[in-house]
Amino acid sequence: MSDTTNEKYLLEIKDLFVQYNTDDAVVHAVNGLNLRLKSGEKLGLVGETGAGKTTLALSILQLLPKKVGQIASGSIKYKGEELIGKPDSYMLGLRGRRMSMIFQDPMTSLNPTKTVGDQILEVLQLHFPDLSKAEKDAKVDEMLQLVGIPASRKGEYPHQFSGGMKQRIVIAMALIAEPELLLADEPTTALDVTIQAQILELMRRLKDQFNSAVILITHSLGIVAEFCDNVSVIYSGHVVEHGSVEQIFGSDAKHPYTAGLINCIPDLAKDEARLKPIPGRMADPRHLPAGCCFADRCPHCMEICKTVPPRMYEKDGHQILCHLFEEKDGK
Repeated sequence: MSDTTNEKYLLEIKDLFVQYNTDDAVVHAVNGLNLRLKSGEKLGLVGETGAGKTTLALSILQLLPKKVGQIASGSIKYKGEELIGKPDSYMLGLRGRRMSMIFQDPMTSLNPTKTVGDQILEVLQLHFPDLSKAEKDAKVDEMLQLVGIPASRKGEYPHQFSGGMKQRIVIAMALIAEPELLLADEPTTALDVTIQAQILELMRRLKDQFNSAVILITHSLGIVAEFCDNVSVIYSGHVVEHGSVEQIFGSDAKHPYTAGLINCIPDLAKDEARLKPIPGRMADPRHLPAGCCFADRCPHCMEICKTVPPRMYEKDGHQILCHLFEEKDGK
């Protein structure tokens, strides 16, 4: 499904700030984040738990928890149309039809009291009311077959399926309307390695069939290298590095956080007694530091890092938010 507007990007996010207002404090989850996505692109969002990845996805869909989650400032444009401030009625027509989300845990994404066929059918009833019942039923059968589940099982309930099959059903629900944008939040986390590979291959095949753009949220650099075209590394609500898979994994120029994540991956060619974790922990989102959020954990920390926020360095589309690269280029 192609982008028919004059806009260069399917999704464009500028200077996005998102916070959670609790009784105790304000939690700054996303802090000036910028992101662009073209039609058909596969983008990986990588970072530790608490980096702001899921908050970003919920912000795109305008699904932040009411009264607690708040988009403080910034812009989220979908095909040139600003989404922030749009009424629920507008977003209801967009969600599931133009953009869909695969949530992390299929156990909580499916209704245990309804058959899987009826749950997939709901998407068609909401977004394609003019289709006849026979056409809708045929579409559900076709989608189940596409994700590798016999259509004869559509009358069964979620508890009758394995974890991998439930995730396939969730993918069928997300893709039955052929959305232009698919947000996948840790879609393989609870699955074993073999099923992970099958789910990723299924997503790749369906993505190619429907030409959907994909934002894949994950902790796994291996999955990103296997599945994605481009990568955005997220830390404390910032994109600290962005580039193609080749630039992120192949270039010597890396943000220290990205280098730390890659060093955490065990090297099967070496006999090492211990893994190499990144020391320390992420900055408290209630009290963010004045300078670089990674400064306290960075092996290359300089005095400027503690007090001055870094600027984005860019070369050939490879972006790095770090004072080291400003110094290197004499900026």
